[in-house]
Amino acid sequence: MTLGNTNTGKAGTNTQAADASDATQNAQSTQSHIKSVESLDKDNDMERGLKNRHVQFIAIGGTIGTGLFLGSGKSIALTGPSIIFVYIGVGLIMFLLMRAIGEMMYSDPSQHTFINFITRYLGRAWGKFAGWTYWIVLILTGMTEITAVSTYFVTFFRMFGIELHGWKWLIELCFLVVLTAINLIAVKVFGEAEFWFSMIKITLIVGLIATAVVMLIVGFHYPATSIDGVDGAIPGASVSLKNLIDGFAIAPNGWMNFFMSFQMVFFAYLLIEFVGVTVSETQNPRKVLPKAINEIIMRILIFYVGALVAIMAIVPWRNFKPNSDGSYPSPFIMVFKYAGLDWAAALVFFVVITAAASSLNSLLYSAGRHLYQLAQDSDAPAMRGLAEVSDRKVPAKAIVVSGCMILLSPIINMIPSVSSAFVLFSSAASAVVIFIYVLTMFAHRGYCKSADFIADGFLMPAWKVTDWIAIVFFVLVYVTLFLSADTRGSAIAGVVWLVVFGGYCLLHERFENRDLKEALHKTK
Repeated sequence: MTLGNTNTGKAGTNTQAADASDATQNAQSTQSHIKSVESLDKDNDMERGLKNRHVQFIAIGGTIGTGLFLGSGKSIALTGPSIIFVYIGVGLIMFLLMRAIGEMMYSDPSQHTFINFITRYLGRAWGKFAGWTYWIVLILTGMTEITAVSTYFVTFFRMFGIELHGWKWLIELCFLVVLTAINLIAVKVFGEAEFWFSMIKITLIVGLIATAVVMLIVGFHYPATSIDGVDGAIPGASVSLKNLIDGFAIAPNGWMNFFMSFQMVFFAYLLIEFVGVTVSETQNPRKVLPKAINEIIMRILIFYVGALVAIMAIVPWRNFKPNSDGSYPSPFIMVFKYAGLDWAAALVFFVVITAAASSLNSLLYSAGRHLYQLAQDSDAPAMRGLAEVSDRKVPAKAIVVSGCMILLSPIINMIPSVSSAFVLFSSAASAVVIFIYVLTMFAHRGYCKSADFIADGFLMPAWKVTDWIAIVFFVLVYVTLFLSADTRGSAIAGVVWLVVFGGYCLLHERFENRDLKEALHKTK
């Protein structure tokens, strides 16, 4: 019933008929917005070679990295068992981000990157800022990952008495050449490689959970144990779920540490948005995309939460203490060591090498696609060559250029003054991603208000509220970066980048539009 409508009889009938007619027209209009993938793909030179399992494992592979295997001990030490709720809470927010990206990609699955929607709904200036910023973030992250690969590789072989430290540069070169070649062959080959990379990581996590279950069933008890890389002996304990509730508190080490855990967990979910880069190369994207997004977040939550529950059931959370150098022991190494696997450290570091290589593989894939898209949108003659695909339907030139940029990492690391600055920039890169996420959510709001909106598409639930929830959360995470001396420099560098480069993009676009208006006026 419409307020103020007091007409009855024939007038009311006419009103109902008009309403029905409007509804029919709106439905037809909505349907007309759903363009076929074939019609949208007229300008898409990519090959749709990725299947549902590829898409899911690309996102899983990009998300679950070395942080879980080596860095989760610090997260547990900060907040204890409540870290589980932090992972769930942050995971739900990232799910909202994924749904926003998914809804926009569903409307136009020919787009090579979700950044394009920022351009479409927020303007060319913010699109240019987001596009170049995200590509630089991928390159800087790739540099840190290739450094991590070589470091873990050296550590792995050192366990067997083989010293390879002097060959780190060659290790980095070999890994990057192999991964670049994988990306150049065909998108199917990349998808298969990332699938098996991810399977290795998942197998270790499942193995950890299975080990915990067996220990729980038999009531396993272990004595105080000394572990390589851990200062002093770790106290003995019994494996029990009671370890999760013993001395439970939301913030056992203070609210500051609790809030700091949010940023750590947030960064553990970074790169989950990679699914928004694969859509233009995915088979049957409107069927695969919704299924992949809905299943990805649940699988990641299961792996993260399952691993954390298993770890804390075996190792009481109070037993996670920093070493003299500030580092924390790997929970995975600790668990498998307690289980009697003396080669646990070697196993974990092998998987860590795989995890870092997997992340680097995904980063190289995404960086190549983003540079290709930037080249397509650019009017600069120097960029035209990068806006091409090879005979194998991959942006080969953009991938090679991105790989060469990542290869600067060993050179940078050899120069002490440059290396220290690089550490700041690489950590700032992770902070800057938050700006991209915020812009993505605003772009989604623009999409929902636009004529492109598909009422029966892959809808974000209650977008008027959930979009703002995600935006506020991302802003709060960025604010927490200022609370710690370790991250304050990154936060400040990120703000400087936003002001300087963001300001440049806005001013450049404004002056370009002014010049265009003046030219059109003179033509008249």
